[in-house]
Amino acid sequence: MSDTPLGEAVAAFIDAVTAELAAVSGRRADGFVADAVVEASNIVGGVIAADLRTTDTELDAFLDALGPLLTPPLVTSTLAARELDLFRGKTSLLTQPSVMFDILCRSDAQQSSRRSHHYYDAALRLAHMSASIDLVPSASELAAIDAFRTTLLRHLDEVGVARPGQPAAPATASPPAGGPPTATAVGGATTASSAPTEPVPLRTLTELLAELDELVGLDHVKAEVRRLSSLLQVQRLRAERGLPVIETSHHLVFTGNPGTGKTTVARLLSQIYHAVGVVSKGHLVETDRGKLVAGFVGQTALKTQATLESALGGMLLIDEAYALARGGENDFGLEAIDTLVKFMEDHRDDLAIVAAGYTDEMAALIDTNPGLKSRFTRTITFPDYTDDELVRIFLLLGEKHRYHLSEPALERVRHFITVEPRTRGFGNARFVRNLFETAIAHQAMRLAPLVDLSDDQLVTLTADDIAPVDA
Repeated sequence: MSDTPLGEAVAAFIDAVTAELAAVSGRRADGFVADAVVEASNIVGGVIAADLRTTDTELDAFLDALGPLLTPPLVTSTLAARELDLFRGKTSLLTQPSVMFDILCRSDAQQSSRRSHHYYDAALRLAHMSASIDLVPSASELAAIDAFRTTLLRHLDEVGVARPGQPAAPATASPPAGGPPTATAVGGATTASSAPTEPVPLRTLTELLAELDELVGLDHVKAEVRRLSSLLQVQRLRAERGLPVIETSHHLVFTGNPGTGKTTVARLLSQIYHAVGVVSKGHLVETDRGKLVAGFVGQTALKTQATLESALGGMLLIDEAYALARGGENDFGLEAIDTLVKFMEDHRDDLAIVAAGYTDEMAALIDTNPGLKSRFTRTITFPDYTDDELVRIFLLLGEKHRYHLSEPALERVRHFITVEPRTRGFGNARFVRNLFETAIAHQAMRLAPLVDLSDDQLVTLTADDIAPVDA
C-alpha cells in the first residue's frame, strides 16, 4: 500500500473494517479487503468531490493511495483520470450508511459490542485526511464530512447502539434537601467562574462532540462548531506532515440573547481547541467589563492584562463585550480594548477569545478597532429557544435533580413559557432555570407542614408548585 498520509489512512481504515467484519462473521479478514477498498474509495471520493472541483493534487493522491488497490487496478494519468469522472455521485454516498457499517451496527446491537465505533473512528480520520490534501479545505468538503458523521450517528441511534463518546448513565442523585438546586449547564443555564479552580479534565474530541450533540436545540450553532472542529483537525493533519497551513483566527463572536447557550458552547469549544492542539490547557475564563475596566488612569491595562494572563492556554469569554466601547473617547473601556488587541497578537498561538453579546451592539464593537475586525472574523449567532426546547430544558433540569412532573404541572410549565414575552433580553434557559427553582421553592413550602413524606411526594412537582418566576 502507498506510504503517503492518505495511503496510511486508507490502510488503517481497511485494517480496522476487515478485522471487525472477520470477528463478526468468523471468516478471514482478507476476504473483505476488496469491499473495504471500495468503501474507502467512496469516502475519499465523496469528500474530494463535495465542492465540485477536483484538483490535480487530489487526483494524484487518490490514484496513488487507492488506484493500485482497486479491482481492476486503476493505473492511469491525472488527465485520463479526470476524463473518467471518477467521483460522480460519490458525495451522495456519504449521506447513507453503507452495508458494512450497517452489519457492524446490527452486530453491536445484538452483542452489546462496539465494533461500529472502530469503523466510525477510522472513517472520519480518512475523511479528514482526504480534506487535508489541498492547502485549504473548502466549506463544501467540511459540510460533507459533517453530513457523513451525522449519517453514521443517526444510524447508530436507529439500531440502538450508543454513540461514540457518550458517557455512561449518571449515577442517580438524591433530591436536594434544603432548597432549590444550584445552577447547572443545561442548554445555556450555567454558573459563572472567573478562572478555573482545578485543571480541566482531559477528554477526547469524540466525547466533546458527543456532549455538543446532546445540547437542546442550537442546530446551526452545533453545525458551525463541528465544521470548525473539522477545519482544525485538517490543519493539524497538515502540520503533522510538515505541510504549509494557512493561519486562521481562533477568536469568535457569539451573538444572541441571554441564556441561549453561549457559555455552555464556549466551555465545550475551549476543550475542543485543546483536543485539536490549538491551546495548551483548554480551560474557560469568563469575564465582563466590570472585571476588565478600572476607574483610574493606568489601572485598566493592568486589570485587563491580569485577566488575559489567567486565560492563557485556554479561552476567554467576554460577556456583554460591547460594553467596552461605551462611554465615549475618554472611557477606560477603550484602554481595555487596546490591551486586548495587543495581547491577542502577542499570544495568538495559545489563546482564544470569544466576545459575546447582542447582535447589533457586537457589530458596533468590532467596528471600533481595526485590530478587532481583523481578528474576529467568524460570528456564530445563537437563536432563542422554541417553546418545545424550553420545556425540554425544564424536564432535563428535573431529570438531573430527580424531580418529575405531573401532567397538570407540565401543562402549567408550558403555559408560563408560552406567555412569557419574547422581548429583547428574554432569558431563554435562564428563565427556565428560574421557573424550575421557583417550583422547587413552592414545593418545599407545600410539603413543609406534612409528615411521613414518601419518596414519590419528595420528587414530584404538582401544578400548585409551578408559579410565575416573580411570585
